[in-house]
Parts: sequence; structure tokens; C-alpha cells
Amino acid sequence: MVSNDEMARNLEQLLESLIKMVGNSNKNVDGLQKRVSQLEWIVKEQHHEIMERDNLIRIYSPHPHESSQTIPFRF
Repeated sequence: MVSNDEMARNLEQLLESLIKMVGNSNKNVDGLQKRVSQLEWIVKEQHHEIMERDNLIRIYSPHPHESSQTIPFRF
């Protein structure tokens, strides 16, 4: 039969193991949250760049002897 001291020791070891597992799990979740935040920021920046590009109108010179320099124009 298992003594109370042995049962208490086993329970303590189990609790220590569970605490370590939860700690490691929390570290993994924190790392994943950071990566998700980084990816969200990248997607927002790319979306913003695409919207900026799409809002530009390029005006070209109608005269071939003049420079055909583009002038960004926003609505």
C-alpha cells in the first residue's frame, strides 16, 4: 500500500511537471503571438503600398520631343 508521504511526493512531482508544461506552453503561445503580430503588420504595410500605387495616375507628355517624365497625381 502507498503511504501518505509517498502519495504527497508523487502529487508534488506531478504538480511541478504540470507547472513546467504550462510555462513552456505559455512561451510557445507568446512566440506565436509575436509572429502573428509581425505578419499582420507586414500584410497591412503591403496592402497600404498597393493602395498607394493604385491611386497614382501617371501623366505623360503628349509631345514626343519633350521629356516623358511621369508626375504622380493623387485624387
